[in-house]
Amino acid sequence: MTGKYAAEVVKYAQDVVDGAVIAGEDRILGCKRFLKMLEDGRYEVNAKDADFVIGAIERTFKHRQGQALDGTPMRGKPFLLEPWQKYCVYGMLIFFYHGTKERVVKESLIFIPRKNSKTFFIAALSWGLGLLERMSGSKVYVVALVLKQAMETFDNWEYNLTQNWYNGMKEAKADGWKLLNNNMAHSIEHKNLGGGSLHLEALAGNAGAHDSFNCNIVIADEIHAYKSPEEYSRLKEATKAYTNKLIIGISTAGDDGTGFCAKHVEYCRSVLKGVSQDDALFAFICKADEDDAGGVDYLDPIQHQKANPNYGVTIRPKEMEREAQIAESDPQKRKDFITRSLNVFVSSLRAYFNLAEFQTSNREAGAELGMPPTPHYSEGEKALMAWREEALAKLSKLKVKWYGGTDLSKLHDLTAAAIYGEYKGVDIIITHEWFPIVAATAKADEDKIPLFGWKDEGHLTMTNAPITNHADVVAWYLDMKKRGFNIRQIGHDRKFCREYFTGMKKAGFTVVDQPQLHYKKNEGFRRIEAKAKSKKLYYLGSTAFEYCISNVRAVEKTDDAVMYEKAAENKRIDVFDCSVFAAIRMLEDQEKSENAGKWLNE
Repeated sequence: MTGKYAAEVVKYAQDVVDGAVIAGEDRILGCKRFLKMLEDGRYEVNAKDADFVIGAIERTFKHRQGQALDGTPMRGKPFLLEPWQKYCVYGMLIFFYHGTKERVVKESLIFIPRKNSKTFFIAALSWGLGLLERMSGSKVYVVALVLKQAMETFDNWEYNLTQNWYNGMKEAKADGWKLLNNNMAHSIEHKNLGGGSLHLEALAGNAGAHDSFNCNIVIADEIHAYKSPEEYSRLKEATKAYTNKLIIGISTAGDDGTGFCAKHVEYCRSVLKGVSQDDALFAFICKADEDDAGGVDYLDPIQHQKANPNYGVTIRPKEMEREAQIAESDPQKRKDFITRSLNVFVSSLRAYFNLAEFQTSNREAGAELGMPPTPHYSEGEKALMAWREEALAKLSKLKVKWYGGTDLSKLHDLTAAAIYGEYKGVDIIITHEWFPIVAATAKADEDKIPLFGWKDEGHLTMTNAPITNHADVVAWYLDMKKRGFNIRQIGHDRKFCREYFTGMKKAGFTVVDQPQLHYKKNEGFRRIEAKAKSKKLYYLGSTAFEYCISNVRAVEKTDDAVMYEKAAENKRIDVFDCSVFAAIRMLEDQEKSENAGKWLNE
């Protein structure tokens, strides 16, 4: 590969692979993949576009604020990209299909902790990409969910346009620029820039509010705040009119290890590992390494370096070590340090379960059962629905006695049902949820429940009524029965909705009265916990189930019994709760059968 910055970029990638640059597993895998794509001849390699973008940034883009590590003011000084930033630009722009002008990479993820110059890099990168594509009438959008975040990018554009432009691109004329900064728009535009045009705009708000826009480059900022894949997909669809389109997701780990961002990162990791094949994706993932149980040695300076590509540049080592010590001494600050500074998703510190254990169990137990691989969310709702149907068809053919549990909501909230069975030592949980569509949007926004993502996966039904009708739950059990699931018993606390109890009896189900006593729920709780730890629990990868187990707060009593509740008032544990009810029914029925067998033998 030839190019002005090629040697520096290749050296960086090789140093990461060789260990000269301390990096985590995912960064190493990414660099190995990059070097392999350079060598194997699958694609034509041309660094011209990447060199242009890097050169445009370093010649025309300057710091608006900040200080160097030694305290030197950075305002007005050129933004000189670090090797990892040049590597990202090369990774996105140098690969072409042979004999064409079409670039291979159409999608990118830059996943780095806070204070690694993420926001400033976004502003500079969007600026450089816009200049690169000006002959195509480039439209570049940077989308954040809150205005303050979007304005950070816009303020950097505005500063560089008004203060520094004439030190760089001399071809521009002052009267050719149009700058809007008001309640309606935050944009910069030039309609005749060296024969092309450029439009840069910073947007805030839900992606659904920008359904109609059309662009060739979109940067989705802070995707950890996205509640469903749909928000990201709408941004992606805005680029469909262009051949050399590019959507860049950029984020730090957030608080939801079950949400869109976490799933997107997992998919990108599977690409880096070679499990999924997707050459159109470039991923730069910087995070601390985790052990098998999802734990992180957050006190280790080596892990600090692995997670932070700007370690020793914008990340001050002594300050990082001090924050780690504070996190050790003050547990309430630990979660924020691990997610924001080490870039690892963690459950609430009040949560009892380790989500990583459940995800590992689901993956390994699913493989043991021979279940079909889960499609990537980007394949769309139809693919997810089809996969779920295939999975249910396979499970229905197993010789399993199934047991049900239901958690009915009070009026307009989440209702959940589950069936639970055991097959050759593997416990299987199949869940379904209901939520009134008239309240769904408000609840999703207020309580941050990813209801619409669950719907897309086929786990949740939006009911067309102000409240969930108990008859819908009865209909689901009947449907599961028709599919071939042999449901022996269903547990239910009859003080909640007697109409449901009556409806289930009329439908021919054996409904067993199951009061919510903590000593009874303890047995089901412990069963699920033990199976997850032994990697013998399969739940079809339901993100609704994962969301709920992440919200379980439990207190262990002196007799080893557990009392559990939701970790916060605005959280939900209903899907876990109904699974516990179903597990209890299975365990009690098994015990009854064993006792009956002993009596007959006697």
